[in-house]
Amino acid sequence: MIKKNKPVFLCGFMGCGKTTIGQLLAKRLGTSFIDLDDYIEEQEGMTIPEIFAQKGEPYFRERESRALAELPVSAAVVATGGGTLLRRENGDLAKSLGTVVFIDTPFELCYERVKDDPHRPIAASSTKEQLRERFEQRRPLYTENSEFAVNGSAAPMQIANEILE
Repeated sequence: MIKKNKPVFLCGFMGCGKTTIGQLLAKRLGTSFIDLDDYIEEQEGMTIPEIFAQKGEPYFRERESRALAELPVSAAVVATGGGTLLRRENGDLAKSLGTVVFIDTPFELCYERVKDDPHRPIAASSTKEQLRERFEQRRPLYTENSEFAVNGSAAPMQIANEILE
């Protein structure tokens, strides 16, 4: 159950559908949609791959935490990055501000969506086996840091409706 007039944070592995579902959900709720990665790119003046290449993943993870804390989230729907809620403090912050929903999408489906995407530095620099290992490590943390999960294999509108119910 999402909290009324509070932000909804969508979490899950890269390629699980956070942006697509988030845009549909925001429209249904009549609120704004914020993609955390887009917000970081705007604030940093460079793309996520450029941030990774020039400043490294540890810098990006710190920037991600700061971005989450400074977002103007009033009652927005926020698509977090695949690694955002892996930090306990980020999960705690998101839960204190609103509702966190885990989009639980099977690895193979996520992989098919991200395998050739140059905008995803972790996917671009990892083998399928490395990504599967990362997926398996992250999945329990997504569960731990969310109020509930939805089946990410369904159609995006069906998932958005399930979150609303």
